[in-house]
Amino acid sequence: MATNNPWPVIHTERQALADDLQGLADEQWDTRSLCPNWTVRDVVAHMTGTAKVTPGSFFSKLIGSGFSMSRMQAKDIVNERGGSPADTLAHFRAIANSSKHPPGPNDTWLGETLIHAEDVRRPLGIKHEYPTDAAVRVANFYKNSNLVIGSKRRIAGVKLSATDTDWTHGDGPEVRGPMIALVMAMTGRPQRDLITSPSRV
Repeated sequence: MATNNPWPVIHTERQALADDLQGLADEQWDTRSLCPNWTVRDVVAHMTGTAKVTPGSFFSKLIGSGFSMSRMQAKDIVNERGGSPADTLAHFRAIANSSKHPPGPNDTWLGETLIHAEDVRRPLGIKHEYPTDAAVRVANFYKNSNLVIGSKRRIAGVKLSATDTDWTHGDGPEVRGPMIALVMAMTGRPQRDLITSPSRV
């Protein structure tokens, strides 16, 4: 990326996702996302809730949820879903330009934005051109990390090769595909026909 500051890209990608979701029928919001047990509406509500958290409020919310991340996320989803899909989208648009975030490196939130946007778009059949340099930055962050996502362990023993930019990582049987597809594979999302890979990815 041209700058070390990922927030302009995060803001732009949130706005683009909101625009893509604007014309959805109410029933489409109930489509299963690529996140297990979450619908499209749940993922968008989760993204909204995350964008309202600060390092200070994160710990108080975690304590209030019995130190359970999943319970804390579930509370946020209920709060940010609102009474209708229109409410969910309005809440999301309201935080599109927010730079608030829980504790953690900025690249965590760049990854969260790209991954969750694709979690939503792919099941809905919505195509989007993600910034390649942003996807590369996320891949470079994930490839050395087992924290939360477990990407380093998941991609051990394979070579990842992007077909839309000059990026490779690792050794072993080659896995080829667009940069965003490789990033999704690194997080354990189902790949369908986007890339051909051994079962470990």
